Amino acid sequence: MFQILLLFFIVVPIVEIAVLLQVGSLIGGLNTLLLIIVTAVVGATLVKQQGMQNWMTMQAKLAQGQMPGLEMAGGLLIFLAGVFLITPGFVTDLVGLAFLLPPTRHAIARTMMKRMIVRSGSASSTQFHFRQRTTHSGSRPGNAANDDEGTVIDGEYSEQRGPEKQINDQPDMTVSTKDDERKN
Repeated sequence: MFQILLLFFIVVPIVEIAVLLQVGSLIGGLNTLLLIIVTAVVGATLVKQQGMQNWMTMQAKLAQGQMPGLEMAGGLLIFLAGVFLITPGFVTDLVGLAFLLPPTRHAIARTMMKRMIVRSGSASSTQFHFRQRTTHSGSRPGNAANDDEGTVIDGEYSEQRGPEKQINDQPDMTVSTKDDERKN
């Protein structure tokens, strides 16, 4: 995680400044500034258009009772595209454009979905978890003692309490729980 933050906050601005200086020396400072403003405005317009289209596709899938997982990942990529396109610079504009164009966005979203675990309990409680990368021996990086991971089964249950029920065969017997036994 530290390397990613280092990349975003130190390396990317240095690369952006170098590219802006090169472009400025080729087409002039004012033209470079205008080009940055135009890419931000055009990018914001395209993000709005693609976002609305993605939203409508998501709504249609939900209306059909299907889980719009790919569209949800695409929505995240459209948001990130907007952030990259509004950020001044040409390198971030290229990344934002890659996230915004449907063919590359769908390919990136499919890759994201392969790494994600989607748990859906109800319409209001969908959770996304990213799988941790593992080495070829099966253990997580930096944890060699974790080779024997078992299968994890996630489940939910609810306990319904009510009056004690009588067994039909023997009317004088009742069913009790361990909690009832502890009370006695």
